[in-house]
Amino acid sequence: MKKIFVFVFLFITGVSYANIQLPAVLGSNMVLQQQSNVKLWGWAAPAEMIYITASWNNKTDSVKTTRDANWQMVVQTPAAGGPYSITFKGNNTITLENVMIGEVWICSGQSNMEMNEQWGLPDVRAELPTCANKNIRFFYIPKTTATAPQDDTKAQWTVCDSNTLKAFSAVGYFFGKKLNAELNVPIGLINANWGGTPAEVWTPAELINNNDELKASAAKLPLYDWWPVTPGATFNGMLAPITNFSVAGALWYQGEGNTAAPNTYSKLLTTMIDAWRKAWNKNIPFYYVQIAPFTYGNNFIGSIIREQQAKAMAHNNVGMVVTTDLVDDTADIHPKNKHDVGYRLANWALAETYHKEGITYKSPMYKNMEVQKDKVIVSFDNAPNGLMAKDKNITALYIAGADKIFYPATAKIENDKLIVAGKLVPQPVAVRFSFTNAGAGNLFSKEGLPVAPFRTDDWELDAGK
Repeated sequence: MKKIFVFVFLFITGVSYANIQLPAVLGSNMVLQQQSNVKLWGWAAPAEMIYITASWNNKTDSVKTTRDANWQMVVQTPAAGGPYSITFKGNNTITLENVMIGEVWICSGQSNMEMNEQWGLPDVRAELPTCANKNIRFFYIPKTTATAPQDDTKAQWTVCDSNTLKAFSAVGYFFGKKLNAELNVPIGLINANWGGTPAEVWTPAELINNNDELKASAAKLPLYDWWPVTPGATFNGMLAPITNFSVAGALWYQGEGNTAAPNTYSKLLTTMIDAWRKAWNKNIPFYYVQIAPFTYGNNFIGSIIREQQAKAMAHNNVGMVVTTDLVDDTADIHPKNKHDVGYRLANWALAETYHKEGITYKSPMYKNMEVQKDKVIVSFDNAPNGLMAKDKNITALYIAGADKIFYPATAKIENDKLIVAGKLVPQPVAVRFSFTNAGAGNLFSKEGLPVAPFRTDDWELDAGK
């Protein structure tokens, strides 16, 4: 009996004095979302009192750990600034140093978001001598999968310098650099990406498995040794651990991993967006990159993905960057120009999230068409000052009649309209622009943004490999 009493006493004593633990995303050098009710959370002994003091107001708040050894507190952050410290005191004391208050963004997707200096990107290498910036912070989540949502990850916040930048998303960095310069506030960037991954793995599994259409598309995903395809795998392992962390919005560069079933991509993408918003309990802005031209083969899989991405623009609080003009080699699925991609994403955020005026950020997009005898009048949105071609002739433009055979077309620009004709098509019914896998036309708004690829027809397309 005495031995049992000693064991129980030691057990209770050990639990009563368990140390405070914090999740990895709450750490020194982090950026907290400004002027927000942000969560601070962690683990300690059941019923232990945790005292939290933030240096921006030197106010001490307390919270009692639950019987499940969890604790959570909501604190109000001030306007952008820093550096600050946050002290957590219980059985032990943890002090987080060099904490900034500013704007926090998630950078996610597959390899084109993952690409960094180590991929040989000249734009990033040119940044290294001058990139050190105490107001840009990185949090790089390692590649992790899980069958259920996880509550922590293994990563740490770092300050942007020539060493930390080398391994960080180039698109994310250039986005953050422009936001920092334009808003003059600290920027926190969370890197959560994995080359090759389809969007299913970034979406909670039940949303895929309980939808017949999405489940059928997921079943078509090819299996490789280098990345997961199980629905929810990276959402559980890489995103779930940070859903308590307040963010301003999300960036997404992905789509190439879903060419096996391209026709459902819009539904998949918007389902994923809504799932993220539910997880963060916030209608976060979601800005994504339309995949670049690439020679997938003798089919339309790349064109369909781009069309599906354009279709997703009907969803609320989203934006799409067009990249047809940022590709030097359509035989390379990894375009090296990430500088302009990051800046175009930043322009969407500056205009739509931060309400800056005078920014050109929307590419012209097909609006409607009208047939007038042997010509087709195509109208566009987002071309307030009209269109222009970078060369004398407009390229990647095709026209077809009722036989559905497309021939190269000629066109004349009239403000925000395109007057399209073709010698071999006296009775036109449809027009396509840059609507091939590697299509990269030379039609732009007068502000310099490329016209998004489009087609005016809804004819069935070859989506086979």
